[in-house]
Amino acid sequence: MNKLLICVVAFLLFSISYARQERSLQEKEEINATIEQLLSDAEESINSVDFDTALTQLTTALDLARSIEHQRLIAHSSSIMAQLYYVRGENDKASTELQRAISIQREIGDEEGLAYSYVNFGKIFTHKKNYDRANEYFNLSRDLYTKLDNTEGIGIVELNRGILLLNVSKEPRAALRLFSEAEEKLKSNDLKYEISRLHFYRGRANQLLGFYDLALSNLQESLKIAQKNDFGSMIWYATGLLSELHEAAGNYKESLSYLKSSNQMKDSIYDLNREAITTDATARYGLDAMKSAMNEISKRNEENERTLKVNKLTTILSVALITILSLLTLSLYKNNNLRARANDLLQKKNSELVTAKENAEKASLAKAQFLSTITHELRTPLYAVTGLTHLLLEESPTENQKEHLNSLKFSGEYLLSLINNILDLNKLEAKKVEILDSSFNLQKRISDVLVALKNSAEDKKTELHLEFDQAIPRKLKGDPLKISQILINLIGNSIKFTEAGDIWVRVKKLSQTDSRILLRFEVQDTGEGISKEKQKAIFENFTQGSLQINRKFGGTGLGLSIVKNLLNLMDSEIHLESELGEGSLFYFDLGFEALEAAPPASKDNKQEIPQLLSNDIMHHKRILVVEDNKINQMITRKILEKHKVICDVADNGSVAVEKVKNNHFDLILMDIHMPGISGIEATIEIRKFNENIPIIALTAVTLDENLDEFYLNGFNDIIPKPYKTEEFFQKINKYLSQEKATV
Repeated sequence: MNKLLICVVAFLLFSISYARQERSLQEKEEINATIEQLLSDAEESINSVDFDTALTQLTTALDLARSIEHQRLIAHSSSIMAQLYYVRGENDKASTELQRAISIQREIGDEEGLAYSYVNFGKIFTHKKNYDRANEYFNLSRDLYTKLDNTEGIGIVELNRGILLLNVSKEPRAALRLFSEAEEKLKSNDLKYEISRLHFYRGRANQLLGFYDLALSNLQESLKIAQKNDFGSMIWYATGLLSELHEAAGNYKESLSYLKSSNQMKDSIYDLNREAITTDATARYGLDAMKSAMNEISKRNEENERTLKVNKLTTILSVALITILSLLTLSLYKNNNLRARANDLLQKKNSELVTAKENAEKASLAKAQFLSTITHELRTPLYAVTGLTHLLLEESPTENQKEHLNSLKFSGEYLLSLINNILDLNKLEAKKVEILDSSFNLQKRISDVLVALKNSAEDKKTELHLEFDQAIPRKLKGDPLKISQILINLIGNSIKFTEAGDIWVRVKKLSQTDSRILLRFEVQDTGEGISKEKQKAIFENFTQGSLQINRKFGGTGLGLSIVKNLLNLMDSEIHLESELGEGSLFYFDLGFEALEAAPPASKDNKQEIPQLLSNDIMHHKRILVVEDNKINQMITRKILEKHKVICDVADNGSVAVEKVKNNHFDLILMDIHMPGISGIEATIEIRKFNENIPIIALTAVTLDENLDEFYLNGFNDIIPKPYKTEEFFQKINKYLSQEKATV
């Protein structure tokens, strides 16, 4: 009997194996292709809100996948089925389908399918307002897509993370940065639905920021794509938000038109959803009941025949079941061992990654602290180098000595520029740069920048031109210091690469909605130009156009990188148009709040650049130099006395306060870090009895110092050490001329 049972089991297993192998390879490939096509069609049906068709396609695909036991396609069918339930608002059913899909995908190692399922789970948790869980699943999906080098998948994740930011913390600026990253990656023609979503949510972000013109443009682009591809849900969302925007702008006719379109699409989607749910219920329950009744009748008719065979079948099936269960138990045991080993390995790798991350963060912090300290310490001796070089050049050196001194001056200025750029870049990387809002005159700010750079341009025999749109209001609200820094780097870059040419600085008004105004800034030169292949890399750290340009003009390649980082911080980006040998055009757009009306219109936008003030203003003026370093005292005093200035020196803040009380001075140059009371404390004391005397901070500004603190405590301006003597004299002359005007 035992031998007979063994033979029967062997025969059953052989029959099953043979039946599976009987299906030809070609037939399986054809079925695979059919399933893939059905799944692709189902996704399009979901996007077009054709739920009934999508359900039929997915059910057919799932049955076919099960018939050939194709685990990956079974899981993928369940994952897309979850997407259908999610769109219909049946989140519990969607979660069940996704759990089924993820279980299979993890078992067979289908990382592409897992990434897709994780994105869908993130959407479900976003809809449920469980934002932490949603973020976890988006991070898991992004890690898998990054590992697989799937650019479009990463783009879809970044889009959904941006939507999450918009829903969670109402951070439209951060969301817009993620949408820009997503747009760069979503290039495929197969992703029109995601691109339509991207434009829609970009419109929502710009609406929250008050950029209504941009929001309208984004939503119209979203609606255009949705209508062209029959994306019902996106047509509903886009027309609804367009109605809100037109209502806010007072365009009630357009608002009503879009509202009608939105309501029509909403009703249509509701009807389709109701029909699909009814069809789904009928398919699941009505048909099952009918089958059950027919089976019951069949059972009654065949009851006698079954009774005769039941004993034999029970014996055979019992043996087969025991054999199969034994095999399954062995398989599960092996799988558990493999999973345990894999978990141990993953935990070990995770620990290594955490340690590596902590070490990298410590190294980054140490780098930032080192750069801040070393650049600050370099400023004091460098001030002596540049100051003494200037004094020696004014003492009638021989031609040979003059050549050496000019080389020394160039090297000192180059080193100063390098230190300043490293400080700026270090501050940006340390995320210690904040955008400030204050009122300012943009035209005057740009004129001051051009005055500061005029000498450098004249040394290169290059002319600076300013074209300023007279439709721009006089008073704007924004961050004038960041704008000056951006323009100084861009114009300085153009001066560096332009010999005996022209540089144009243009500012134009692009649009204005209520008090929000959008301006375009342009810097164009007739210099060397940049080749097409180098234009993308030119904004990276330590990058220049070519090795030949680097050798010819020198420099570190940090200026344009600083410009790019500052504009990113202000939710803008730098653009470049250039041809090698034909000059370059840099431009960017920035939004501001207009605080007053624009000046009367003028036909000519060209502006005269103010002339540098004459150093004759300094003659016979009394200036107090507050400085504890003896070498710095001597250098500053001699530079001033060369221009007939009457100098007095105070070694510390307390002495400075007493001298100002008892003597008349036209201006004070105040160091900050001194023994006793600091320069800031001394300035506060002086302002208690003298509010009018100009006080300029003559100091090394470090990464940790806040420039606003100087102005709030009574300083008129700041001259960072070391300085170019032209800039030094220009600021002193500016305040001496103002004092003369008030007298």
